[in-house]
Amino acid sequence: MKAPPLKAKVHVFLKPGVLDVQGKAVEGALHGLGWDGVANVRVGKLLEFDLDGSDPEAAKGELKAMCEKLLANTVIESYKVEVA
Repeated sequence: MKAPPLKAKVHVFLKPGVLDVQGKAVEGALHGLGWDGVANVRVGKLLEFDLDGSDPEAAKGELKAMCEKLLANTVIESYKVEVA
């Protein structure tokens, strides 16, 4: 019997100091709608998928390799991986 897949999440976000144009646009829109207490909005992306295997630590290594090669632009983006 095949083991159920591992649930993987990858959070990708701009590094501190990198101008977040989308975040600034969202912040401006929120201010325009009356939420003046909102500041420093940052927009990122969340990728969720199933991953074959049964070893969460090995899966984290695979996810990091995926981020380094495709899922994140490591020059301007950071990432965080999760395996459940």
